[in-house]
Amino acid sequence: MRAIEEIMRTNEPYVASFRDVPTHLQGRAKHLCWRLDQTDPTDEATRNAIVRELFGTAGETTLVSAGFRCDYGFNIHALGMALINYNCSFLDTSPITLGAGCFIAPGCVLTCAGHSIDAEQRAAGLLTSAPITLGENVWLGANVTVCPGVTIGAGSVIGAGSTVVHDIPAGVVAVGSPAHVLRPVTEADRLGPTSLA
Repeated sequence: MRAIEEIMRTNEPYVASFRDVPTHLQGRAKHLCWRLDQTDPTDEATRNAIVRELFGTAGETTLVSAGFRCDYGFNIHALGMALINYNCSFLDTSPITLGAGCFIAPGCVLTCAGHSIDAEQRAAGLLTSAPITLGENVWLGANVTVCPGVTIGAGSVIGAGSTVVHDIPAGVVAVGSPAHVLRPVTEADRLGPTSLA
């Protein structure tokens, strides 16, 4: 039988008892999130070093704002530049993969963790987990929730306040609760020239 810590690091969905979850590993993540919150927001070098210690994969362009929380940290993989804005929570009981160029607005929740729908099983402490993947250049608007097992395709935009419960294809705008594809991203979405000289 494989250890829960090994299963947690795979992209396999799983069911476990709360008794099996390695809560002792959460202390490290809580401490690093606390350190990040205590660091001067203009001290980019120290903030980046904490993020690289917290995340499983992060680089110098992985930017995390104040109020960030996660369960473990080691299951978060930023594969290039990523901007995680204020007060975001990642429940990384399975891997969360952020493609290069991801923008995550304030208040977003990415939750790999879930519970049994059955009340008796839920009360007994059964939990579920499945990975989340954001493709390159995904933008999550403010207060978006991404649920377990979801993949959002490259270049897609999720409208503010949406709840994503199933996969979203690449290159679309999706909105709602549950989120649905509104339309493709097109050339008409390009901004005109800047007014700054």
